[in-house]
Amino acid sequence: MSNNVQADKSIHVNKVIINDQFWKRYADIVKTEMIPYQWEVLNDRADITIEKERNDQNIPSEKSHAIENFKIAAGLKEGRHYGWVFQDSDVYKWLEAVAYSIEQEHDPQLIELADGVIDLLALAQEKDGYLNTYFTIEAPERRFKRLAESHELYCAGHYMEAAVAYYNATKNEKALTIACKLADCIDASFGNEAGKIKGYDGHEEIELALAKLYELTKEKRYLNLCQFFLYERGQDTSFFVRQWQEEAGENAVIGGMNHLPLSYYQAHKPILEQESAEGHAVRLVYLCAGMADAAFLSKDEEMLQACKKLWKSITAKRMYITGGIGSTVHGEAFTSDYDLPNDTMYCETCASIGLIFFAQNMLKNEADSTYSDTLERALYNGVISGMALDGKHFFYVNPLESNPENSLKDPGKSHVKPTRPAWFGCACCPPNLARLLASIHKYLYSQKGDCLYANLYIANKAEIDWNGKQIEITQESNYPWEGEAKFQFQLEEPAEFGFCLRIPAWSKTYKVTVNGIEISDSLMNGYMVIRRTWETGDEICVTLDMSIQEWSANPHVKADLNKIAIQRGPIVYCMEEADNGKCLHLFRLPKNKQYHYRYDSELFGGAGLIDVTAEKRVVEQEWESQLYSQGMAELYEAASLTLIPYYAWANRSVGEMQVWLAKE
Repeated sequence: MSNNVQADKSIHVNKVIINDQFWKRYADIVKTEMIPYQWEVLNDRADITIEKERNDQNIPSEKSHAIENFKIAAGLKEGRHYGWVFQDSDVYKWLEAVAYSIEQEHDPQLIELADGVIDLLALAQEKDGYLNTYFTIEAPERRFKRLAESHELYCAGHYMEAAVAYYNATKNEKALTIACKLADCIDASFGNEAGKIKGYDGHEEIELALAKLYELTKEKRYLNLCQFFLYERGQDTSFFVRQWQEEAGENAVIGGMNHLPLSYYQAHKPILEQESAEGHAVRLVYLCAGMADAAFLSKDEEMLQACKKLWKSITAKRMYITGGIGSTVHGEAFTSDYDLPNDTMYCETCASIGLIFFAQNMLKNEADSTYSDTLERALYNGVISGMALDGKHFFYVNPLESNPENSLKDPGKSHVKPTRPAWFGCACCPPNLARLLASIHKYLYSQKGDCLYANLYIANKAEIDWNGKQIEITQESNYPWEGEAKFQFQLEEPAEFGFCLRIPAWSKTYKVTVNGIEISDSLMNGYMVIRRTWETGDEICVTLDMSIQEWSANPHVKADLNKIAIQRGPIVYCMEEADNGKCLHLFRLPKNKQYHYRYDSELFGGAGLIDVTAEKRVVEQEWESQLYSQGMAELYEAASLTLIPYYAWANRSVGEMQVWLAKE
């Protein structure tokens, strides 16, 4: 067989159905709880209290009004726009979640509901393709004139992503037509040509959406427009200022943004020159996700190298052990290397979701477990912590340490909620969670050439096309509580290709067998590559190291010096007041500590718990009358701690929580 013929061989993942005990529960919650609940909220029919994500009286939190805004824009109702200027995106993310849910399980009633939304969007769309309820209702003459604040391209991108997902799930032509008309409108308005706007949106999103739209439609203009927005960012550092000056005297779309540094928008330098993660964390990872996808689709090596620099900056110096990112509430932003405070950080749910998008698109470029390891860390910890187990309460911010009294009384910690609210004035996170959780099946496998990569251990049944040959791969596992996974193959006829198993970096030991025979092939970029002619009945078994592990932070992370975090498998653990009482900071782990793992089938819908022998500082009576003391001895008494998965905290009662534990 010639090399040319061999190079033509390729694998395509056609369909993946999740039947995993852990993740099927989340898929069911999305369908039966999140999608219906969020629909009621978007229609202002839910009897809930909408909270401000932090102490700021300017945050609109009376209602969502998102669907009502579209009805007003469509001329079906009269009224004013209400809510943030980017409120449309809540509807779009909800629609995308519906699309992924339908992919997993066909639902005619849900399709009918979503089709009605698409009909409404078609009515709200203007003749030239423009679609944005705020500007259609309130200020049509100000289209694209306040891009630092307006989120126009951000909202457009979210609709394009939803339309691509919905078309893939249902083949709804109207949804795709709206998206293409919208993209054509933007393409007619932006670019290097005379008469077009030579600029970009303040909040990245359009970039990764245009890449997806190009991938579906093969319309090269969309990829070119994606590249324009990416490469134009940071070229003209006066662009936002000039737009503000040209609109002098007009009310701000979002107040106060003209005082933010250009790094907040990742517009301080051209993207190829940016070497560190700066500014608003969600914006940065959305930008990077778009860059990585564009690099893949256009084979742009310079852009890929820029992605690698930013990936390293995030994961090696500015990421929490939970996969959370964003160290400060001010600008919801990165700060400096190793500045990772645990109780004032931001760690927005959307930021961890964006990090997953970035990781997935980097996997398209390179089969390297560095990306899938981080994807897994963020998914099992920093993302699902953002939702209560009932699917109806959400964290905007995911702290690694929480004291309810401090959150209540310290304005600098008002964003650190001790319990999950039902909704937010800025409700980007709940529908973002819905679409991510509904799309888990998209993250299990990736492919390059004639190799299929198993990135996550989640029980599923996958239908694969290998050069026209149909392959079915079934994965069985009880991950993340057990470390064994089994892959079984069914094929129409034998087929030769590489099947690549991710061996997580946290698994210090592992065992892999093929048809019962142990193999010890060396790893390639964190994957064990098993190349053979596969036949029906072939079986791979992998056993990972599920021992309880102690993790330390880089010594330059002052907040975690002389502390350890506990992890088992992909799950990071924490201690919570509900199990251990108040004053969690008084506990420490002695050198001779002992751990005991147990699975509780009742708690949190089933979860692994860790008990550990510990010590607790005795607070002597003398301390009641003084703040400082000279030479008072430190006394500790024996104690025991129960640790729970971090994602499950704040599901029982309001109380303290802490991830990093002091050590002797």
